[in-house]
Amino acid sequence: MSGQPVESLDAAMRLAIEQSNLVKGHTYPNPPVGAVILDAGGQVVGVGGTEPAGGDHAEVLALRRAGSLAAGGTAVVTLEPCNHYGKTPPCVDALLAAGVATVVYAVTDPNEIAAGGAARLAAAGVTVQPGVLADDVAGGPLREWLHKQRTGSPHVTWKYASSLDGRSAAADGTSQWISSEASRHDLHRRRAAADAIIVGTGTVLTDDPALTARLPDGSLADKQPLRVVVGTREIPPEAKVLNDDSRTMVIRTRDPMEVLKALSDRTDILLEGGPTLASAFLREGAIDRILTYVAPILVGGPVTAVDDVGVPTIARALRWRFDGADRIGPDLLLSLVPQSG
Repeated sequence: MSGQPVESLDAAMRLAIEQSNLVKGHTYPNPPVGAVILDAGGQVVGVGGTEPAGGDHAEVLALRRAGSLAAGGTAVVTLEPCNHYGKTPPCVDALLAAGVATVVYAVTDPNEIAAGGAARLAAAGVTVQPGVLADDVAGGPLREWLHKQRTGSPHVTWKYASSLDGRSAAADGTSQWISSEASRHDLHRRRAAADAIIVGTGTVLTDDPALTARLPDGSLADKQPLRVVVGTREIPPEAKVLNDDSRTMVIRTRDPMEVLKALSDRTDILLEGGPTLASAFLREGAIDRILTYVAPILVGGPVTAVDDVGVPTIARALRWRFDGADRIGPDLLLSLVPQSG
């Protein structure tokens, strides 16, 4: 991407968002930040994404690739540059040493320890411009990390596939495959970026899923999420979820809050259990986002995507709002967040 001109700061930020998405899932406990360096003429001369913990932050990597061309140029970053010593020195130091004239970022760092980078840059005479494509970043690659910073709890996404009439399986229990191959590839990409996947013992006993992240050719992705099985029933030792493809945690509880407490060191969690587990998390208000792959088929029958969620009348329905919709092959992928969120 180096040497290519960009038409606007928005375009440069989109490149930074791409870098952020590429490293998502590989930077814990650091946020998946992306950075782009423009030279004085506005051409891309360096890009980078945060490396695994202990490695370089996005700005440092992009500056190294830009070299002397960064002087007098612009740094475009998805998150306000950090201003503290952790496992690496402050990114502000690297930006000042490189002689950049302008720093543009999307989201202000909510972490009190790392914050203050913008003020320090401005005090040193660097032009600082915050808020560029802030919604795209906050609702995109930094969604889960920002939630963890704000609440102290992991971000939980309930993922499920359903027919147009809200069925997760046919009357005989068969559910492979409601969604399309394209949707399954998209799911595996999201699994590879997640810290953990939760299912109930019922799903393990019924479907025997491996719960791994796989590439389109069927091979295992480099990064695998922690597999978490919750419930009080025993699962057989030969269950695929207990194989050596990834680590597995079995939590003997039906309480969603106990599950989240056990996973409090995680940031991005996928809930992939069946209707019983989903309803338990919904009743506790423990789901922060819904991702549903809606297939253009009608199934009918009794197997719905979720069980009783404690709604006695329509006036007390759990209200959600759409924050995204995409076509994934023949399917529709809907993203929803709580209406009060």
